[in-house]
Amino acid sequence: MEDERAPGDIGAITIVLADDHTVVRSALRMLLENEHGFEVLAEAGDADTAARYVLGHKPSVLVLDLNMPGRPSLEVIPDIRKASPATEIVVLTMQSEPAFARTALQAGVRGYVLKEAADTELVQAVRSAAAGETYLQPSLGARLASEPDSPEDDLTDREREVLRLIVLGHTNAEIAERLFLSIRTVESHRAHIQQKLGLSGRSELVRYALDRGLIDT
Repeated sequence: MEDERAPGDIGAITIVLADDHTVVRSALRMLLENEHGFEVLAEAGDADTAARYVLGHKPSVLVLDLNMPGRPSLEVIPDIRKASPATEIVVLTMQSEPAFARTALQAGVRGYVLKEAADTELVQAVRSAAAGETYLQPSLGARLASEPDSPEDDLTDREREVLRLIVLGHTNAEIAERLFLSIRTVESHRAHIQQKLGLSGRSELVRYALDRGLIDT
């Protein structure tokens, strides 16, 4: 269930919290509000609702899950940045691939924390973001520094498989049937591929893949 309320303490670090799991939101809210000077103003279950709450509340920080129903969070981030430029974004996610962190940082987020480390990393990430400082979970930062910058190297095996089927002309529904995935999952993979490669549309994906010999058709 989504929740919002009016701000209280003046000078507090105000927060909008976005995650599609109610139990996770409750745990994160407890973690954040146990910290002196933190105040959670609203909870959202999808990225578009989070964008509306950011527009309405203009919080110090948005804590945003990457994988939620509806539009992918990475697509909504530019809307959020436009709605409230002063609101910093901390991504909290299970996506540990450096490519996601790189893409999120390029989109303008201030922090990137894995859910498995939320209890030890999230509070510091929110404080750093509110102060205008970038925070990247140390273990992920080390991987990011050691990973190659070639965009295609950032694709997961599943994303390469989805890309191959896109190049071969299959629809999202056909890809979902072939790979035993939901159509929503395929759409999410497709959005992530386009984000990682900086491309849009099937024709650009086809040209990119074939030019670089990534796909054996």
